[in-house]
Amino acid sequence: MIRSASGGDRYRWVVLGAAFMAIFAVIGLGRFGYSAVLPSMQRSLGLSGAQAGSLQSWNQVGYTVMALIGGILASRFGVRIVVAIGLFITALAMFSTGLATGLIVPSVARFVTGAGTAVVMGPSIVLMTAWFEPRRLGVATGIVPTGGSLALVLVGPAVPRLVAAGGSDGWRLAWYLFGGVTLAIAVVATLVMRDRPYGQEKGGGQGLAVADLGTIVRSGRAWLLGGVYFFYGFAFLLFFTFFQKRLTVDLGISSGTAGDLFLVMGALGVAAGVLWGRVSDAIGRGATIATVLFVEAAVAVVFALLHGLPALAAASVLFGLTGMGVPGLFGAACGERFGARLAAASFGFVNVFVGLGQIVGPYVGGAMEDAFGSLSLAYLLSAGVFALGGLAALFLRDGPAAMQCAHTNQAP
Repeated sequence: MIRSASGGDRYRWVVLGAAFMAIFAVIGLGRFGYSAVLPSMQRSLGLSGAQAGSLQSWNQVGYTVMALIGGILASRFGVRIVVAIGLFITALAMFSTGLATGLIVPSVARFVTGAGTAVVMGPSIVLMTAWFEPRRLGVATGIVPTGGSLALVLVGPAVPRLVAAGGSDGWRLAWYLFGGVTLAIAVVATLVMRDRPYGQEKGGGQGLAVADLGTIVRSGRAWLLGGVYFFYGFAFLLFFTFFQKRLTVDLGISSGTAGDLFLVMGALGVAAGVLWGRVSDAIGRGATIATVLFVEAAVAVVFALLHGLPALAAASVLFGLTGMGVPGLFGAACGERFGARLAAASFGFVNVFVGLGQIVGPYVGGAMEDAFGSLSLAYLLSAGVFALGGLAALFLRDGPAAMQCAHTNQAP
């Protein structure tokens, strides 16, 4: 059995790497990969636009349903076991999607993929709370979710070529590849991931009780974090879902240029986690979250009102440097407030809110496009919601006050 180095000084980077790759699988392949495979898959299965969109909705419903449950399970049984199971389930769902011949099987598979994503993502991020001291926690929790950004960079150019090479069944080959990679990552995560440094006292939530959950639910900070995360989820996924359509259909940008901007956005997202994690270690989680959301609000205004390619390219760069780094900030905030033992459960609670926002945001954006014939007003709405989230984040308590509450189990 692989064992961690004494004190975890070096082995924590192995654990971080395993968590990073877990997010690479469930977010990068399971969520972003769907967008790359969708055109061929939709044609092959004869799905309408609404049916194709419903598959992504099922994915998000599965995520929302399991967000809190996954956090509770990780706090009760340990992150390693829960993440490994989530990865194996997600791999199975990916293989099942590749076998689909109608709408029912991929709908169920997308729901399960979303559920597996929730079980893996939150616990993987907050696991860093047990391995990194506060002065490095923001960087660590910022790096882990950027696994999805790395996958976005790889999936964007590679999957269309794979689909084209496979002919009419190319999209099935893509899902089998996603499933195989996820299965391999599940095996690695099972072997190398650990809930705490070797020799550290067991505290991974084995005694999680109803009273502990009550501490989370009664915490004003948890509800405020959830509210801010809802605003982020609503505005972010609205912006992200219609990114290429806004550029190509509304603004007349070529699909090639739009794809290049999409790729740049994903590549910069890999650096975003480290950048904002380091900033949050210096100035606090709340101030950093507010700053990021205000920047994203400005970016959405540019997409809503300006038509020039230089402005849109600059805005895309800023969005790549901000949007992908947010989940780690919330994970660090939960870890600071509730400590390593309740970090997964508290982050699961907060993740319910972002899931709800991500369900509602794209639907409202699409409805506004139908009503007004353009996405301009939808992007203004995205800007307004980002700004509301930024204002709310200014009220988040950071640093010693939050840590003191965590140690005394008082809700701030």
